[in-house]
Amino acid sequence: MTTASIKVGASPEVQYLLRLGDSCLILSQRIAEWCGHGPILEEDLALSNMALDLLGQARALLTHAARLDGQGHDEDQLAFLREERQYLNPVLMELPRGDFAFTQLRNFAVATWLLALWSRLEQSGDVELAAIAGKAVKEARYHQQHAADWVVRLGDGTDESNTRMKAALNTLWPYFNELFAADGVAGLGPAWAELKPDWLAQFGEVLAEAGLALPKESAYISSGHKGVHSEHLGHMLPTMQYLQRAYPGGVW
Repeated sequence: MTTASIKVGASPEVQYLLRLGDSCLILSQRIAEWCGHGPILEEDLALSNMALDLLGQARALLTHAARLDGQGHDEDQLAFLREERQYLNPVLMELPRGDFAFTQLRNFAVATWLLALWSRLEQSGDVELAAIAGKAVKEARYHQQHAADWVVRLGDGTDESNTRMKAALNTLWPYFNELFAADGVAGLGPAWAELKPDWLAQFGEVLAEAGLALPKESAYISSGHKGVHSEHLGHMLPTMQYLQRAYPGGVW
């Protein structure tokens, strides 16, 4: 076995799966950082389980991507043996954990996005992807409901919780644009740009219930889905990749 970095093919189908799989993988890693640090035991367990749900989705997607790519790689190699520029997740997923308000708002935004995407992918012409979506849509629905409850609770709570939620919204808002970036990579499912109307309607409804207003439109679009990341992913990957590179081919 080798610790050498691998490269993956550029077919639209593989790229589509990697963008979604990497999104789940990297956010899973971020949410898992709450394990042992949750504000209450119930939330510590809930966040850890959500991280595992996303990891399971990532495993299924990366396994399917590797099969379509046809280079003999497996899910672990795709997850742990690529260089930074080979990861195609939006920058939103790799931003540091932040405080509890930041985490719940990001979780709600991403779960709402994933729910819209998985719902459409249940009708994908790719039978394997449709099967993955059929299971994942149930998990995304729970993640969305759980995070939405916290967004409302914190936004409409104390002065401090409201201030923290507003700060999280102002920080995260420009990064949401990348979830709907239009660049022509489709084929197995909808273009991400098609998801914005549904996402915005649900996101705005929960913000209104929390007493928060949608910020003004931002022109900024990050480029993680094209492999151009923030410095945060570069710091995250050594932690993620250490065991696979130190012990090539290691399995549980």
